[in-house]
Amino acid sequence: MATTATADERPDDFVDAADVVPGLVVEARYAGFFNFVGEPIDGYEAPKCLLTRPAAEALAKVQESLKPYGFGLKVFDCYRPARAVAEFVRWSKDEDDTRMKPEFYPDLDKSELFLKGYIAERSGHSRGSTADLTLVTLPAKVEVYMGTGFDFFSERSWPDDAKQPADARANRLLLSSLMQLHGFEPYPYEWWHFTLADEPYPDTYFDFPVE
Repeated sequence: MATTATADERPDDFVDAADVVPGLVVEARYAGFFNFVGEPIDGYEAPKCLLTRPAAEALAKVQESLKPYGFGLKVFDCYRPARAVAEFVRWSKDEDDTRMKPEFYPDLDKSELFLKGYIAERSGHSRGSTADLTLVTLPAKVEVYMGTGFDFFSERSWPDDAKQPADARANRLLLSSLMQLHGFEPYPYEWWHFTLADEPYPDTYFDFPVE
């Protein structure tokens, strides 16, 4: 049965991924205002990417595998406190707050975001081995074209969307192939979302803050 740890129960094997993955670019969207809610999210007290050590070490292998292509990794979200997920749920019930709709869910009513699997009431991110990420060019660290942006809630963000241009499909395939090669599993509705298959806390949802 899944359990929820309390806020002060940060295991010793949760690490700052930037300390483990050389050159990792971190743009912690939920620690700022540019996200689908439009404000910093509860529990994100620092713009960091926290992950279990096995997940971070696996990401380091992906990073190394990308070097011959002239690419690197950029993360948008990693460990997500359970309190942040609860804020997403509260936000979804506020029908009047649609300020970020044009940028992140222009074709959907916000009430559909949970039903269609774009947001979960219990997120795998809270287990500490899931990351949302993309590719960047090196050394400029400019995001590679993926067809849509991060957290664009649409079928266009499905990894296998056949309507995407060839270059976007190729870039998605490269990212997904290397992530799977090093032990991550993709998510069918978001090209940026990957979970370590052999995650150390498969049944535990943590709630300590990102700091």
